[in-house]
Amino acid sequence: MEKITIPTGQYTTSLYRFGAGEAVLFIHGSGPGATGFSNWQLAIPELGQQFLCLAPDLIGYGDSSHPNPPPQGVRPWLRLWLDQLLHLLDALAIPRVHLVGNSLGGAIALHLLMEAPDRFQRVVLMGPVGGPCPLSPELDRIWGFYEDPTLATMRNAIRWFAYDEDFIRDRLDEIANMRLAAALRPDVQCSFIAMWPRPRQQAIDQLVVPPSALRRITHPVLILHGHADKIVPYQTSLYLMEHLPNASLHLIGRCSHWVQIEKASVFHTLVRQFLEGGIV
Repeated sequence: MEKITIPTGQYTTSLYRFGAGEAVLFIHGSGPGATGFSNWQLAIPELGQQFLCLAPDLIGYGDSSHPNPPPQGVRPWLRLWLDQLLHLLDALAIPRVHLVGNSLGGAIALHLLMEAPDRFQRVVLMGPVGGPCPLSPELDRIWGFYEDPTLATMRNAIRWFAYDEDFIRDRLDEIANMRLAAALRPDVQCSFIAMWPRPRQQAIDQLVVPPSALRRITHPVLILHGHADKIVPYQTSLYLMEHLPNASLHLIGRCSHWVQIEKASVFHTLVRQFLEGGIV
């Protein structure tokens, strides 16, 4: 896996790249310290056996640009992310890609389909926002991480991502320390606080794709959601399935928000089959 930096409009994008074949753009979620690598570290080498896997850090995350001063609220950040990802495809001279979006990345994927439908092929949404969704206490704490930016707070957040704490018990401290170090970078902290101010329900509402727009998205869409997701309830995916005309939904038992990690083999199998033309 290589990590490169690419100019994307007036900003730069840090990109993890691996594999060959049809291109797949992976969009990470919104948690503190999140990056393209932290979300997709298992999926990229596995799916890179068949596809060219591209996992950027969104602007305001990781080693991509951090605007100074940062925009306030998620709506202007969304504009930056859409432009960033379309500029990235142009810079790589890739006319069309498959999309895989996790949580916030699912909402970004839906907005990309609404804005530039001809640039995308098959789409995987995993634990996505983008439909009407009540703010869960867990997500409120995650987006409010910098109100108490401690190792204990990060450990709790990591626990919420997994259904079975035994699954991560041996690596909890390692994961939490890694994410905390990334989150406490001053540029990352400044960007994150600007993205997710109170009232945070407003942020979720601003990421919703209107139902009239969802009905016009005809791409094949595979939705994967942990049945025990504490952060984004699976009812959000039920809503998306009802409004997207060419979508199927797989609810995954004994799984929370980290489908791609907690149920990695299931995730890899379903995504590979779907991107190769199956399931939907």
